[in-house]
Amino acid sequence: MPLQIGGVEYYWANEVADLLGVSRVTLWRWRHDNKIPQGHRLRGKQLIFTKAEFEAIRGFALRVEPILGEALDQLALFRDSES
Repeated sequence: MPLQIGGVEYYWANEVADLLGVSRVTLWRWRHDNKIPQGHRLRGKQLIFTKAEFEAIRGFALRVEPILGEALDQLALFRDSES
């Protein structure tokens, strides 16, 4: 359940991870790699995200990208082994 502080809605890191079906470790790695917003610290410990940050994280977590270049060539390895 989101937390209200000063009229702003925040989501706990555990809640974000659960809603997106990823682990807290995955969130930490994405933050470490600057792929998602850094969030905020509540009382210096608890990681929380605003609703806008949560939406940005959701967009990153649910993105779909085409396979291009070398990755496309790797698929041929599987087709050749099936023959």
